[in-house]
Amino acid sequence: MPIAAAIASAMVVFHLLSIVIAYLRLSRTEEHNALSREKPSVSVVIPLRGIEAFSSLTIDRAFHLDWPNYELIFCVADYGDPVVAEVKAFMLEHQKRRVVLLVGDDKFSANPKLNNCAKGWHIAQHEWVILADSNVLMAPDYISRLISAWQPLSGVVCSPPLGTRPRGFWAEVECAFLNTYQARYQYAAEAAGAGFAQGKSMLWYKPFLDANGGIDALGAEIAEDAAATKLVRAAGRSVHLVSQPVEQPLGQRSLKEVWSRQARWARLRRATFPQFYVPEVLVGSVPPLCLAMAAAVLFDLNAISCVILLLAVASAMYVPELALARLKGWPVSRYLLPALITRDLILPMIWLWSWMGHSVSWRGNLMTVKPSQNLLKTTET
Repeated sequence: MPIAAAIASAMVVFHLLSIVIAYLRLSRTEEHNALSREKPSVSVVIPLRGIEAFSSLTIDRAFHLDWPNYELIFCVADYGDPVVAEVKAFMLEHQKRRVVLLVGDDKFSANPKLNNCAKGWHIAQHEWVILADSNVLMAPDYISRLISAWQPLSGVVCSPPLGTRPRGFWAEVECAFLNTYQARYQYAAEAAGAGFAQGKSMLWYKPFLDANGGIDALGAEIAEDAAATKLVRAAGRSVHLVSQPVEQPLGQRSLKEVWSRQARWARLRRATFPQFYVPEVLVGSVPPLCLAMAAAVLFDLNAISCVILLLAVASAMYVPELALARLKGWPVSRYLLPALITRDLILPMIWLWSWMGHSVSWRGNLMTVKPSQNLLKTTET
């Protein structure tokens, strides 16, 4: 079946091309620009909820950034949250730095993280503001990476999360999703001029966002990074990425946790960028392997030839992906190949699941992805 063989070949070529483009993009080092040499003052807004496995480490890292003048603004929705005491303890240790802890919840959107961030955005003292998730493990040069990536036509600078410190097989699967799959495609898209935002770390020039609706405008979509992408593109600007992604330590993960996160993000992508989400069913190794098998059967290949063909397709898919992780110094272990295979088996199931409903759950908040029903309700206390 020539058509099946041609489509399978095209899928493999696209896969390889994305790896090459991502590798070349990631190999580009950020040179200090005028902005990074100027070293402007920066506000770092960090929304928190609950104590996570690496909370002490991630909070501590925020206090040790190699930047001359920055303020930290921690935002918590509930006074009863145990993370409040954690932040206060660090504030006592670092009394010379400007640190603000804001507690309260302003529900102006269906996005609980954005609602939590808003109060920090409004009191930020500086023109450059970073919105950073609580599980981002900031390197000393965290601010420098983001500032150095800013270009004249930038609307926002982001960093994909790089999954690190996995414990157990399902955490390795999470790394397989985050690193050589999601980060790879995000860097390839940016290199092709179609960059999109990632909510883990976002550097904004505050006057620009305020002139375009302010932080409230990021509530126009259920996901703030989707709203950021659309806002930036509408303003004639671009989303740019740092050349070295920022770590997200994972620790232990279960199948349920991996599925929950990936399914939630898939449904959000489906709701916010359906035209780009539909082709996602074609990524991963399952579609080209199925087409290769179909072609082998129709060409009446013998068993040995079928096995060789399938091994060739699988090798073309996985060897370059493993090489990308190895060459970029990302987590690589004996579990990575099985994790990549498991991820690819899960991908079609997640894609199908994303079309079967209109709600997602995030930390006890049930949110609908229907544009006409911008709702949020608490399902847990």
